[in-house]
Amino acid sequence: MFNTFCKDYAYFQFKFKIFSTISALTNLIYYDDVLILTKPKLVSSINIHLSNSTSETKINNFAKEVVNSISDNTSKFDKKNKSNPYEGDINKSKKPKNKLNKNKRKNSDDIDNVKLLVNDGDDVFVQDLLTGPANKLRKINSKNKKRAKSKLGVLDHNKLLKDSIKSEKNLSLSDLDDSNKRFLLSQSLSIKELSTQISVPEAEIITYLFLDKGISVTINDVLDISMVRDIARNYGLDLIESSLAQEESIHKPQLLKSFPANIKRSPLLTILGHVDHGKTTLLDAILNTNLVSKESGGITQSISSYEVLYNYDSQDYNLIFLDTPGHESFKQMRLRGAKITDIVLLVIAIDDGLKPQTVEVINYIKEMSLSCIVVITKCDKLSNSTQRIKQDLASYSLLCEELGGDVPFVEVSALANKNIDILLSMICKLSDSKKLLANTQELASGTIIESYLDKKQGPVANIVIQNGTLNLGNIIVSDNLYGKVKSITNMSKVKIEYSGPSSIVQVLGFTTVPQAGSIFFVLPNEKDAKNYCLQQSSVKQIDIALKSLNTRISLNTLPNVKQLRLIIKTDTQGTLEAILDLLGNISQSKVQINILSASFGNISSTDVELALATNSVIVAFKVNILPQIDSLLKKYKINFKVFDVIYNLFEYIRNLMLDLIEPEYDKILIGNATVQMVFNMNKGYVAGCIVNEGRLNKDSYIHVLRNDLIVYEGFITSLKQAKNDVEEVLAINECGLMSDFKLWKDSDIIKVYKLLPKDKTL
Repeated sequence: MFNTFCKDYAYFQFKFKIFSTISALTNLIYYDDVLILTKPKLVSSINIHLSNSTSETKINNFAKEVVNSISDNTSKFDKKNKSNPYEGDINKSKKPKNKLNKNKRKNSDDIDNVKLLVNDGDDVFVQDLLTGPANKLRKINSKNKKRAKSKLGVLDHNKLLKDSIKSEKNLSLSDLDDSNKRFLLSQSLSIKELSTQISVPEAEIITYLFLDKGISVTINDVLDISMVRDIARNYGLDLIESSLAQEESIHKPQLLKSFPANIKRSPLLTILGHVDHGKTTLLDAILNTNLVSKESGGITQSISSYEVLYNYDSQDYNLIFLDTPGHESFKQMRLRGAKITDIVLLVIAIDDGLKPQTVEVINYIKEMSLSCIVVITKCDKLSNSTQRIKQDLASYSLLCEELGGDVPFVEVSALANKNIDILLSMICKLSDSKKLLANTQELASGTIIESYLDKKQGPVANIVIQNGTLNLGNIIVSDNLYGKVKSITNMSKVKIEYSGPSSIVQVLGFTTVPQAGSIFFVLPNEKDAKNYCLQQSSVKQIDIALKSLNTRISLNTLPNVKQLRLIIKTDTQGTLEAILDLLGNISQSKVQINILSASFGNISSTDVELALATNSVIVAFKVNILPQIDSLLKKYKINFKVFDVIYNLFEYIRNLMLDLIEPEYDKILIGNATVQMVFNMNKGYVAGCIVNEGRLNKDSYIHVLRNDLIVYEGFITSLKQAKNDVEEVLAINECGLMSDFKLWKDSDIIKVYKLLPKDKTL
């Protein structure tokens, strides 16, 4: 219990003063003689007795004593209560030395006692932190339970925290040091999550948005980064944005034995770079294939793997290549490729230089300390930009050997097959220097790089085995899923019985589609697999992305925005992630995207029924439409479309959103007129007027001004001159006009405008 106390709640808050000198406990809340944790799970309160005249130094020293007392006795307490934190001295009916109702202060300047009160269902336990032994956790009988709660104050810590922040005497955030004024943000946050991070009550944030911004929200609404930045600035905080997700390491369950790595394994090589910089063409030159011709739209849209056998220095090397997309929306695929790689091939086109995705990959290399070879492609073109590229890379701390660094550079031409052998030799040499080892005797572990649902085979996972050996019949687990390996298929589409380290294979056996990017393990038996899965969270990244996209609120969100309801179907989980990421970058201030369903697999009758009931658009990516489903879609006239290029899908959704926006116009003044007389006709009121300047056109847009105030805006519905309908009346002529306006008066001024439609923007 105390380990959880120390690890999870390493900061407290003081109500009136923060002492940054306390190293282990930065913040405390002191509330009516009670020292409390801001987010306790087991701990409800720590009762302390301090006089009003207690000095800040004494309070500061006292807090240190509490920390030391907990730290010094943690191991004793945990050892004694290993099976149950509430066992030990609880069942020994020892009379406590300090009675619960004996809370008188010994001295106005001294601390009398500190008690820790713990709730566990209907039972209450008490712990003397300073004067009593730290391993004495005593159960309070039912007779004294009510009195104990009232005396020690079993407090609602959330209420106290809110009250303390709302108090007029509360700390201002300016009193904090700079490190406490900053918080890291890597994604959009809900009101509830933001409240936790910046220690400001949800109600206060909601009130601020409603009163200052006119935006009505709930605690579960998700704020985009611009909104979070504005709220943080309002409370004196600095927002540090991080676009790079933290690297996940493989944490094996404790029940698995780990053997020393002693077998040389093949290097995993990930090809990374900006879109259209020649990554797949380079791979074609290495493999002697024509992969580019098979790609829709001429761009890579999935992560794929290939194996090459190359002889270097009279030794055969098995090289495993991972080809990744360069389009901006496939960031998660590139990140997965970077996490599992041994060597990065950073591809840069000589005629294009460093681009956004190039910089993204450089950040991965630096953050993860990855080995790298810079490959300058398209060197058959007449360009002299190599030195400029090297200098640009040097500004990101990637120094080539020519500039005194250790990053290998090679210039290649895939079309002319120039320097391909030099590149492969460089890869073999670098892999030798890295001494890549594994152990084939261990149970397999690694990463799921892609997953999808096959209509014939069921859930399919493409995995990279980073250590150990995977066999048919193994029990495989990932997150909260497990299954028995039914089939293993290698990169050559051949079914095999086992596969070792540095191999990329396709596996059947999971009960449902696992999360792409998650780690997997093989466990000895099904019982261990069930126990492991029970400890894991079932929250999926797809669900989080959907929630963020559907409930996101930004600073410029307009009231009563229109909604575009979508049902999205894709071939794999990776492409679904990419599409959701791409849609997350679209401004939703005028039209809100509402994704009712997002999944991978073919369009089903359930999708058709949902689209029909909600008037949604079905957007599919690289999926097949069965004849019976196609008939249903046409029968019910459901708007659907299938794409094989991601940016075409993006443009289609963007155009659907633009169609929902009301047109906007630029007003160009083309004339003015004065009302001279008003006639009441059977069809309505006619304004008899004279055109002073310019002209009046039929269907012109007019402003009617009275005493310099606009009393009407609208269109002319009828324009007559001498009882004849005319299209235009020039100055200086008389005419009669009609519109929806019925309150004409003599001497009203009419301003006449020509409307030019503006380009619609989101």
